[in-house]
Amino acid sequence: MSGAGRDVPGRAEQAGEPGGAPRPVRVVVVDDHHMFRTGVRSELAAAPAAVAVVAEAADVDSAVAAVERERPAVVLLDVHLPGGGGVEVIRRTQTTAPRTRFLALSVSDAAEDVIGTIRGGARGYVTKTISGAELVDAIGRVADGDAVFSPRLAGFVLDAFAGAIQVAEVDSDLDRLSEREREVMRLIARGYAYKEVAKELFISVKTVETHMSSVLRKLQLSSRHELTRWASDRRLL
Repeated sequence: MSGAGRDVPGRAEQAGEPGGAPRPVRVVVVDDHHMFRTGVRSELAAAPAAVAVVAEAADVDSAVAAVERERPAVVLLDVHLPGGGGVEVIRRTQTTAPRTRFLALSVSDAAEDVIGTIRGGARGYVTKTISGAELVDAIGRVADGDAVFSPRLAGFVLDAFAGAIQVAEVDSDLDRLSEREREVMRLIARGYAYKEVAKELFISVKTVETHMSSVLRKLQLSSRHELTRWASDRRLL
């Protein structure tokens, strides 16, 4: 697993003067939805623990620039980003910001996203259903060097490294789909109505319909029932 041996400043290393308050854990928030970044910043600002958001970014290039400029202790990183995805941010900053750790914070809880991101060098992976207090705790633990996962997601990682999930086969299927098509596919396969998908992804119902048609065509499926079965067989739900 790449990135596991990084020399990283945890909370203990960031302590202030003896007997004084610890320095805040410096965090960069990377997500392509402005409203979500604003919400995360608000949650962290309200937390009693010492966490400071020092920058935000919405795509791979701006995220790389922010990480290299700020050298944060932790990056909250969305998996699916314009410009190459979250793993690309990790890859491009491994030598320029070697002391930074990455915590994936994503709407996706699909096995291939979790496994791919951890293999890419992230120290943890939590979903966007996490509470503010839980997120603050996860940031602190990652800063201290722990690996942090939402409970269900830890099983994916264990299964992958035990050989129970054939990641290469899953990746081959999903390579046919764009990042947005993957998001639509997962939500539809879980039983979301088109209007619910549109609301979740901040896109129009018409756009959802277009993506769904493309997904079915690329995967050579004929209905959402077949799509649900296809996703379930690959442990993508």
